[in-house]
Amino acid sequence: MTTWDPRGTIAAKRERQTLPPDEVERFVLAYAMGEIGDGPAAAFLMASLLNGLDDEETLAMTRAMIASGDTVTFGDLGRPAVDKHSTGGVADGVTLVFAPLAASLGLAVAKLSGRGLGHTGGTLDKLESIPGLRTDLEPDRIAQQVHEVGCAVAAQSSRLVPADGALYALRDATATVPSVPLIAASVMSKKLAVASDLILLDVKAGSGAFMKDPARARSLAEACLALAYGAGRPCGVAITDMSQPLGEAIGNALDINEAVQVLRGSRRGLLRDLSIWFAARALEATGGIHFDEASARAATALDDGSASERFARMIEAQGGDPRVTEDPGSVLPRAPLVVPLLADRTGILGAVDAEGIGMASSALGAGRVRKGEQVDPAVGIVFRPKIGDRIDAKEPLGEIHARSRDAAELASKRTLEALTVAEDPVEPPPLIHGWFPPEGGR
Repeated sequence: MTTWDPRGTIAAKRERQTLPPDEVERFVLAYAMGEIGDGPAAAFLMASLLNGLDDEETLAMTRAMIASGDTVTFGDLGRPAVDKHSTGGVADGVTLVFAPLAASLGLAVAKLSGRGLGHTGGTLDKLESIPGLRTDLEPDRIAQQVHEVGCAVAAQSSRLVPADGALYALRDATATVPSVPLIAASVMSKKLAVASDLILLDVKAGSGAFMKDPARARSLAEACLALAYGAGRPCGVAITDMSQPLGEAIGNALDINEAVQVLRGSRRGLLRDLSIWFAARALEATGGIHFDEASARAATALDDGSASERFARMIEAQGGDPRVTEDPGSVLPRAPLVVPLLADRTGILGAVDAEGIGMASSALGAGRVRKGEQVDPAVGIVFRPKIGDRIDAKEPLGEIHARSRDAAELASKRTLEALTVAEDPVEPPPLIHGWFPPEGGR
């Protein structure tokens, strides 16, 4: 009997060879079980980054990640189950709105979310700013909550795709994150490990996204679609704009406060627009409802309190204080210092370095540089204008929520440096750059 040597797998990928699917699966599972150390795994990741993985190799890696742990199934829910995922950005609170909104429209949502890293915010960090709320739900608890409430947003546990968790940490440590196949396998392993009738992906493109231009975002969208189809799962992918913060709040408790306002129907803007768009696409794909009618239903659910009521039920089911939906200011942590963010120029907002603003908020304590670091739930930045808006010197653009005056001044300086101000009118960017509907969709 021949003993398998992982060095052969590494060497083959180093030499740009295509690996048999079973060899990729064996390598990934061996690393997940501790049979292969970080050194060989890091070499394999670097070879994959430099030389690529084809669709079959990427699907094999994804299947191995799923097989490394448990999966979540729901039985008969009596309604379609939808999973929605974003590749991450700045002030992207769509998941916070979408999950309860979709549940209020008769859909079921089970969402495995992540934590913020670098300039991007994390849904789990935002939710955990609500006192008492837990995101460390076991698979059976997620299934029970979806049955009872209609939605659950939880962390990726050690029992769910543990190979992805291990490989992601190693990718971060070895600078192999920016690989489209590796990103796609990571994203889709978490989506495919949870039973659903529809997967919706939001691939961000722009200054605040990991994919800085729509062309690269399209490559990731196509890779994710190929994995979904390879697994026989319906999937729709949107490429959406992240050339500026999507919402106004760039923090954790600040994001929750903004999401609550959207869910209560009292906040308009891009965050509401995109949340309605995804909810309508979900209704369209699962119920055959025309997109315009589905959009109207979603808007009504925000305006009549249905979505907010469902959010309160989800918060309470996960141990949090449901009063956050009625009076977020009395429940959420607040920074001791709030100072106005004043414009230093007059003109038209022409461009925004959204990553720069995200990093400024992270430096206040709202984000983390390394996985595992603690975040400050109270601090962050509120930035209100959008590209194409007029701004005037000395007039407020938002606020800095900080622990100290020095921290606030630095965050203000970095935020203003992230703005490009023009003299002539500027056309706002489109919210949706592209849409790949699920097979059979419109």
